[in-house]
Amino acid sequence: MTRVGILSDTHGFFNPLLFTFFKQCDVLWHAGDWGDMLTVEKAEQFKPLKSVYGNIDGKEIRQVFPEVNIFTVEDLKVCLLHIGGYPQKYSPQFNKILLTEKPDVMICGHSHILKVMRDTKNNIMHFNPGAAGNKGFHNICTAIRLKIDGKRMYDLEVWEIKRNNTEATI
Repeated sequence: MTRVGILSDTHGFFNPLLFTFFKQCDVLWHAGDWGDMLTVEKAEQFKPLKSVYGNIDGKEIRQVFPEVNIFTVEDLKVCLLHIGGYPQKYSPQFNKILLTEKPDVMICGHSHILKVMRDTKNNIMHFNPGAAGNKGFHNICTAIRLKIDGKRMYDLEVWEIKRNNTEATI
């Protein structure tokens, strides 16, 4: 069993409350738009990391992470990219990947909108964790975590907090 923390669009800010939310996770997956290397380093020092660069990320981050990251966890083939769209409205890039790689799971960011959907046509689970950072049009920061065992994904939980909040509340 693998416990996964999924986030995106940190834009140079790794909220300290994410350390608590992701504490029990085995690995973090970040769908791009890191913002700066300091944010990358904070995440790398905390947990093993799979990631891609996003459209705002500069040369330094693009030298560290690929544009698309395809990997296997447990018995699932995962495609991680920044701009991927969503079921029935996938980006042209992901449509090509879909045909050649046939992933079980697609994770993207960019929209700053949390979205978890089953694509029954292509038999894919789609995740967009929304935006975890403080920059953008969103008012609520979000991230997700879940467990994977074989091909089974379960116990999905959402972290959500008002933007610019770094203090836990009761």
